[in-house]
Amino acid sequence: MSLLKRLHEGPAPAAGESDTASQATPPASPHPAEGEAGPRRDPVQEQFKSDLHRQLVDKFKKDEIEVTQMNDRDQMRQKIAVEVKTYVEQRSRKLTPNQVAFLIEEMVNEMVGLSILEPLLHEDSISEIMVNGPTMIFVEKKGKLVKTDVQFRDEDHLRHVIDRIVVPLGRRVDETSPMVDARLPDGSRVNAVIPPLALKGSALTIRKFSKKKLDIEDMIKFGTLDSRMAQFLNYCVKGKLNIVVSGGTGSGKTTTLNILSSFIPHDDRVVTIEDAAELKLNQDHVVSLETRPAHAGSENSAVTIRDLVRNALRMRPDRIVVGECRGGEALDMLQAMNTGHDGSLTTGHANSPRDMLARLETMVLMAGMDLPINAIRSQIAGAIDLIIQQTRIRDGTRKITQITEVQGMENDKIILQDLFVYAQTGFNADGRSIGTYESTGLIPKFMSKIETEGIKVDYKIFKKEGEKE
Repeated sequence: MSLLKRLHEGPAPAAGESDTASQATPPASPHPAEGEAGPRRDPVQEQFKSDLHRQLVDKFKKDEIEVTQMNDRDQMRQKIAVEVKTYVEQRSRKLTPNQVAFLIEEMVNEMVGLSILEPLLHEDSISEIMVNGPTMIFVEKKGKLVKTDVQFRDEDHLRHVIDRIVVPLGRRVDETSPMVDARLPDGSRVNAVIPPLALKGSALTIRKFSKKKLDIEDMIKFGTLDSRMAQFLNYCVKGKLNIVVSGGTGSGKTTTLNILSSFIPHDDRVVTIEDAAELKLNQDHVVSLETRPAHAGSENSAVTIRDLVRNALRMRPDRIVVGECRGGEALDMLQAMNTGHDGSLTTGHANSPRDMLARLETMVLMAGMDLPINAIRSQIAGAIDLIIQQTRIRDGTRKITQITEVQGMENDKIILQDLFVYAQTGFNADGRSIGTYESTGLIPKFMSKIETEGIKVDYKIFKKEGEKE
């Protein structure tokens, strides 16, 4: 069913609902405070809101206001407020000003926002929203998964919200293309899977980005790393080292990549390449590129990460930042790093720096080039200078557990050397991780390269704990 048709028809009424819905009073907020019991869903009240929503859709369609044009929230609130008040008067409802205001806000969320998800998106303590069908919504709150009392009316209501996310980006999700990656205007990452692939109703996952742009001081405050590691990473980025941020899903790789990118000098030309644009760079000279999925019936219309990496080489970049390497683009990225594009950054999924090297080997083979393993390892060793391993600890915190130098090849093996590590000793009574960040006391071989770039290095950051001056 098309988006406009779905919006025009509105969410289907639940079984057993009657025409007496017009006599219902809109409910109190469906988003209870933490610890409070959730409200019972009243079919009559739900039908009241569904009828109002359908009338608003009809009105806006008649006025030729397209969904993709509803970007001015304040202006749309004014239009919606007039329609809601008229609707209430026509139904002879006696509502308090607070009830009317709440009803208006609900309809604003329905028409120009993400419906019942809006309050969850605006709650700072929530980092991820997971919708497992219309009636099962979980959130990640302070590192823990919590089931909410929020529910969509039905599958159509949920699909309407998914369409509101993907349509403005020129993407689609339907029976012929039932999976989609997208983003919200604030950079939050979105993934949606609909039936027939999702067996219990559409699945929607939103990984929120902080409203406040995080910097290295925030990472130190959160315990992701310590001040010595932060200073070292500053040296590495400004010294044009090629860096890979490695870690599992949800470990904070993209956040770290964003913060590393903030160290890039403003006079460098930076090209960023992502599946869904999430990086927020403050530099003046940034070109942001995003992949494009294939159009219906035309597989050749897709534009992949690999296509964009190849094209970026023709754009005279000083640095290339790839949101994530997960396939054959790894070969092109390594070649770029080996041919003058020093200071490039990317991320990859792996559980350790050594695993990251193995993943890179596999991804290069995915490019379809019949290269011997030794040649691939030589490319990797020549291209990558540093691997930053990020881990999501059991308590929900994210920590940089290893900063590892790639020293080069010895025989047929790539030599790695840890420079900083997180030594975890256990958990406290509250279940929080206990540990310390430690330097291994070794000075990396690439320090001369950093100093060649005019960076003054304080070598005290490498001093091992308890080591004399």
